[in-house]
Amino acid sequence: MNRTDRRAVADVEPPQVREGFRAAMAQLAGGVVVVTTEDADGRPYGFTATSFCSVSMDPALVLVCLAETSSSYEAFMDCRGFAVSLLGQEQRALATRFATTGADKFRAEDTVTTPRLLPAVEGALAVLDCDVYARHPAGDHIILVGAVRHVLPGRGEPLVYHDRAFQQLRHPEHPRLPRP
Repeated sequence: MNRTDRRAVADVEPPQVREGFRAAMAQLAGGVVVVTTEDADGRPYGFTATSFCSVSMDPALVLVCLAETSSSYEAFMDCRGFAVSLLGQEQRALATRFATTGADKFRAEDTVTTPRLLPAVEGALAVLDCDVYARHPAGDHIILVGAVRHVLPGRGEPLVYHDRAFQQLRHPEHPRLPRP
């Protein structure tokens, strides 16, 4: 389906479907990631996303969706690889910065380099260093599928996005069982 055909399908949707869909998706909680790459001249690009998930264990594949209107779109359409930084709850400001067009996203104190020399987020819960495996057009987004080449593990509580706001997970208090 080409871009014109996709737009024609979207035009058939009544406005209440679009608004209902947007409201329904706001109720789906998602982890927050920052996706980063460099262009051919070595300039870093990145964006915040919640549309991220694992695809396959063998091979290790992940996917993330990027809007065609993103200022990072061209860089990600041309890149060979990208890094996905899974954010912790203390990284709300950083998530907001990477979601803001024109912001100074890459600050030395918040940036590390992956084994394959891609920019990534310092202190992330984990960083996945990926080769581009595939790109698929989908509506007004592109689905980037990455083949994971390196994993930089970390620990902590995840940053979650739900109902159009960052949230913290609430852990129910569980009494500890006595050790035998």
